[in-house]
Formats: sequence, structure tokens, C-alpha cells
Amino acid sequence: MNVQEEFNKFIKDSKRVLKVSRKPDGKEYMELAKVVSIGVLIVGVIGFIIVLLGSLIGL
Repeated sequence: MNVQEEFNKFIKDSKRVLKVSRKPDGKEYMELAKVVSIGVLIVGVIGFIIVLLGSLIGL
């Protein structure tokens, strides 16, 4: 497959994705925001614990 064929396939796939995608409603948006916030919080707490343990050990 050459570059032109790969590019055409990418454009075709992108158009298909845009056709089936839709804007989330308010409820769905809030659920997604909550899940993302919880994920960020968990990653932050894990990072804080690692830094705290590193400073206690003296690294």
C-alpha cells in the first residue's frame, strides 16, 4: 500500500467516524466529567504518595 492509498483510507475512515459521532447531552457530559475528575484525583494521590515515600526514604 503506497502513501496515497493510506492517506485516502485515513480520510475515508475519518469521514465515517464524523458521521456516526454526536454531541453528548448534559447528563452524559457530567458523568464523563466526574469519571475524568476521579481519574485525575487518583493519579494525583498516587504521585503524591510516591513523592512522599521518596522524601521519607531520602531519595
